[in-house]
Amino acid sequence: MQQAAPIGVFDSGYGGLTVLRELVRQLPLYDYIYLGDNARAPYGARSFETVYHYTLEAVNWFFARGCHLVILACNTASAKALRNIQQKDLPRIAPQKRVLGVIRPTTEIIGEYSQSGEVGILATSGTVASESYPIEIQKFFPEVKTFQEACPMWVPIIENDEIDNPGTVHFIKKHIHNLLQKGPNIDVVLLACTHYPLMRNKIQEYLPVSVKLLSQGEIVAQSLENYLQRHPEIEEKCSKNGQIQFFTTDSTEDFDRKGSLFFGETVKSQRANLGEPTKF
Repeated sequence: MQQAAPIGVFDSGYGGLTVLRELVRQLPLYDYIYLGDNARAPYGARSFETVYHYTLEAVNWFFARGCHLVILACNTASAKALRNIQQKDLPRIAPQKRVLGVIRPTTEIIGEYSQSGEVGILATSGTVASESYPIEIQKFFPEVKTFQEACPMWVPIIENDEIDNPGTVHFIKKHIHNLLQKGPNIDVVLLACTHYPLMRNKIQEYLPVSVKLLSQGEIVAQSLENYLQRHPEIEEKCSKNGQIQFFTTDSTEDFDRKGSLFFGETVKSQRANLGEPTKF
């Protein structure tokens, strides 16, 4: 049997820490390694080919550290890279390992929250352009209509700690208005970017009270718990010491400062080099 190792959690930057926070809360016994590719963030506006290349480098980095399971806690990476990695790369480089994303767990259940049959998606430009959410929701809930709105300013606002700036309200109201114009009967809105939960309260203020607002962290954590129960051959390869390691491809000082806001407690990171040779 291969040696047990932490669960890898990847994001282009800080947003995946909101997912990791829920993973640790719901599954505290497991060990986790988090990697933020801050040096090359944001991924949202990059091409499919570039995001795929960057994400595969990160997956290889986790595999080189013994991880048997990697979670892409990044909507853009999940939308633009996950399918290729699962179908093309894993059978060739690591057939016994697994890479999961954040889109499918959400789309599997989102229709259950809607009475009207209209669902809204607030996301980055890259995630919207990928059409991943409409495509996946259609598979599970063919009767549900999905409406998307790209919010390109929201990630910079969050990462620059401008959430409480009066100008932020303009961008929140603008995108909510645009979304509800597209789907007047929307009764469920998904924050399809892992940064957005930091603005959840402000977003909620400008949504009609009848609209339910969903974040991905809790959904993904519950989905992972179910996955591990269904796949004991993977679960037994996940180490269980309740430890967390944080890595970034950029400044550790910046990551520790901003990352603590996303994770909800103090973060102490190490520097990672995605150019390291693969050793699995």
